[in-house]
This record gives sequence, C-alpha cells and structure tokens, in this order.
Amino acid sequence: MNQDQPLGSVIQGSLSDGLEVKLHPDVLVEDMRVGKFLVVRGVRSHFFCLLTDVCLGTTSDRILINPPHQEDFFMQEVLAGSSTYGKIELSPMLMLTPENEQTGWSPESILKTQSSRRQKNTSLASYEGYTRAPMELTPVKTIPSHFSQVYDATERDFRLVFGWEDDPHRRNFAIGQPLDMEVPVCIDLDRFVERSNGVFGKSGTGKSFLTRLLLSGIIRKQAAVNLIFDMHSEYGWEAATEGKQFRTVKGLRQLFPGQVDIYTLDPDSTRRRGVRDAQELYIGYDQIDVEDIGLVARELNLSEASIENAIILRNEFGNSWITQLLAMTNEDIQNFCDEKRGNKSSLMALQRKLGRLDELKYIRNTCPKNYVKQILDTLDAGKHVVIEFGSQSNMLSYMLATNVISRRIHRAYVEQSEIFLQTKNPSDRPRQLVITIEEAHRFLDTATVRQTIFGTIAREMRKYFVTLLIVDQRPSGIDNEVMSQVGTRITALLNDEKDIEAIFTGVSGGQNLKSVLAKLDSKQQALILGHAIPMPVVVRTRAYDEKFYQEIGFMDWEGMHKDRVLRAAESAKNDLGF
Repeated sequence: MNQDQPLGSVIQGSLSDGLEVKLHPDVLVEDMRVGKFLVVRGVRSHFFCLLTDVCLGTTSDRILINPPHQEDFFMQEVLAGSSTYGKIELSPMLMLTPENEQTGWSPESILKTQSSRRQKNTSLASYEGYTRAPMELTPVKTIPSHFSQVYDATERDFRLVFGWEDDPHRRNFAIGQPLDMEVPVCIDLDRFVERSNGVFGKSGTGKSFLTRLLLSGIIRKQAAVNLIFDMHSEYGWEAATEGKQFRTVKGLRQLFPGQVDIYTLDPDSTRRRGVRDAQELYIGYDQIDVEDIGLVARELNLSEASIENAIILRNEFGNSWITQLLAMTNEDIQNFCDEKRGNKSSLMALQRKLGRLDELKYIRNTCPKNYVKQILDTLDAGKHVVIEFGSQSNMLSYMLATNVISRRIHRAYVEQSEIFLQTKNPSDRPRQLVITIEEAHRFLDTATVRQTIFGTIAREMRKYFVTLLIVDQRPSGIDNEVMSQVGTRITALLNDEKDIEAIFTGVSGGQNLKSVLAKLDSKQQALILGHAIPMPVVVRTRAYDEKFYQEIGFMDWEGMHKDRVLRAAESAKNDLGF
C-alpha cells in the first residue's frame, strides 16, 4: 500500500471516545488491523493514533434488508465505497504541532536549533524534509477537524515517536517492530528503570523471552544493575525453548561473561546443568523474621494466632527465635506460655509447621558468612546477580528466600540513599537496582502486599533507587494500588476479562485499548504502554536468537574454538590424503 495515499477521512469523534474514520473506496477493510499505527494530518497538527476497532457501515438500512446476491458482482461493486463502506476507530495518543501554529506546516515555522533540543531535554525528534528540524511531541488535547485525512505511519513517523536504538543522547533499546513494518520500536531504558514495571501474559505467550530481552537491554546499555530471582532457572544459563523441536537459548551469563554472577540455592542442580563458577547461597534461621513467615503463612497453613505467638517469641529471643522454638520441648513451651502469656497449642503448631523449613536445602541454623553483603558488593561493583532456585522452586521456597534477601538489600539501599542525600556526593549515589520477581501476584495480592518488601518498593517508586520488574500471568491478582504504580506494562495475550481490566488500572483512556489486547497473537506479539514509551503500541517482539546475540555484541569464543579445531582436523586429513 502506498504510504502517501490517504486511507480515509475523519467523519466524527471526540477527545474521550476517539475518532471515527470512513475508509476511501479503494482501501480494503481487510488490510486494517487492530493495533495498527496511523497518522491523522490535521490543519495545524499531526495526530499519532492507534487503531482500536474495525467495522462496516451502510448509508441505508434497505441495503441490509435486501443485500445484493452473492453472484451479483456488478451490484456489489456499484455499492462498494459509496453505499457500503469500511470504518475504523482511532484512539489519538500524541500530537505534533509547530511552535508557531499560525504558519501551519511550512518548513520555516518549525526550524529550531539542535542546541535548543539538548537544553530542553524533552521528547524531540527530526522530520526528514524539514531540514532535520526538531519538534516536540505533546499529549493530545484536541482532535482534528472533519475530513482530515488518515495515513499509514511511515518510518519517519516511527523514528519521530519512538526514536532509534543508536541515539547517542538516550539509552534506547529496540524491543520489537510494528505489525506491518520493518522499523524498530524503542523504549527509553532510563525512564524504564526509574519506575517499577511489569511483563504480563498468559502461560505460553513468551513472558520469559520478553524478560530476557529487557534484561539484556538493561545490561548492554548499563541502565541499572539487576537482581534476578530465577524461579525456573531460565535467565542465568541456557534454557530450553517451547515447541516440538528441542532448542536452547543462551542465558545472561553466556551473553555477558564477566558482567553477570550466578548464585544458587541448589548447587547440585546448577552443576548438573553445566553452569560454571556459580556461587552457593544459604540463608540462616537468624535471618528470617516474623514478616517473612507471615508471607508464607498460606503455604505453611499457619493461623493468625500462630503469627501472633511468633511475635512474642521474636520479642523474647531476638533473631534466634526460630532455633529457640525448634529446640523447645513440650515442657519448655508450657513454661514459656506461663511466663509470657503465649498460647501453647498455637506455639506447638508453629513449631511443627516451621519444621518444614528444614527440608529446604539452603536453610542453615547459622550461615558461615554474610551472603547478602556479598551480593551487595557484587551489585555495587556494577555486576548483575541471578539467583537460581533449581529444585527449590516451590512457592514456599521461592517466596521465603526472595523476601528475606530483598528485605536486606532494600534496607542497605535505604541507608546508602540517606547518606547520599546528606553528602550530595556523586560517589555515594547508589546504583539504580532492578529486582526481577516471578509469580508476582503471590507477593503483591491485596492480602499480603502490606507484609512484603515488594509492596513497599512498588509504592516508593524510585525514592531509594530500587524498582521492580514483575513477571506474572495473573495481573488481576495484584493489588490495585500496586498496579497503578507500575510504570511500563509489556503485555502479551490475555484472555481473562479480569486480567485485561487489571492491565489498564490507572491508565487514562485504557478502555479503548482493551480490544487491542484481546486480539493479540498468542506468540511474539505484545502491547506496550506506559512511562518508558511515548504512546501505546503493538509490536512483534524482537527475536531472542543468534541474530540478537550478534547485535548485542556476543562473541561465541567456545564455538569459534570448536570450529577452528574441526577445520584444523579436516586440514590434517587432507594433508595426509584421507
């Protein structure tokens, strides 16, 4: 389709409900796809829009009552475009207006200097054909007039809105391409890491691949350091892909050797997978607080009375409260209850159920060294940390370890941030940290969000230089207040109406985008909206494959060495006459 050829005319609409466009007779309605990026050229402004619905219209109900016969092609062609036509609905997202609106779109009216662009530090770009003159994108505050023409977005339009990956002034990362064009769609990683973000989608839609892409971009562009709680051992080292044909993809440690450290809570599992130089990680009973036990109360089947008695124990014995409880006899428990007004049956139930923690491979009575400080030192050195769970990936194990470690990491960041606030010394500024968690609805549901450190981090936003990357298939299970704080949402296909509703919590104009989300393909498509991207857009996500490895600068030294050995052996055979 010729991109300079108009697709249709605006016939009605409103700022709140969007625009209705009648397609021109020569435009096939079947070429219109929900999620398509279009541009409306008004008298004074250009409006960048997302196609949200496609429908058919007629000028008379008589045509509907008495339609032409299926073989009457002549009458069908007579009616097409005039009496019957296609319509599309657009949701305007951004507008581009020359600084001097009175002069319209003449090149002279939009000439600005490149130095002005850098001084303002706003979302400016250049339009080819306007002497690379920078212009400012602004939120939509009006709508185009009747009969304004609608066009396919060009590569220039995408560059203008989403930038380009090698922009020297921004940390842009190409996350994918539009549905019908071969041009990158970039997210601003500096804006991405300064707020908590989410990757959502039902099972099998590629959430893990999307997460790997984002983490690779953050590492490559040095936008932040990452702490990744790898529940299913998918991010640190190579992992298998879904599908009939077995294939593996590289992990972050392989793509960025020397920049990513792997810690493991199950050393045996990690060694079986061939991971080299993974560091063992253990958690002591003295590091587990009552709040951590409260988070896994559902998994341990603990009552509120047991949690209240745990607080009495903690107040009496301090950090050693669990080891003291597990060592108590029935007589000791009775004596303790008599002295401290505890409940014997609740304490006995607590003792019995906390005994399950002994089954976790990484639990110790006391730890030989401070592993959390070791992780902090690694992050402070600018490296990224992946914590693998191996066979310890059940929800009890994952939630307990993730909360215990993150709570201490966050506490250290709060202290460092307070020092930086006092000294104002750039060397005291903590490195921006992104914590990645899976099955996020188990940490952030309404019942437990107040008990977890992750609820605190999500609400604090960038106050202490720590944000979340939450990966989940049930966004409806996440507390509404937390969802409203999620800055950028990258969402693959969702079918459940509650989950779709949750994605647009706190999003202005989200109702118009629900149909877009529900119509995504089940693989390699996502709707991106929020803080790190100028406007919502549907993309074909970037492939996580050999081409991607090369684009981010990966050198397969081991594979190259094997190739050299094979070539040398082949050469030796030829020399010997075999």
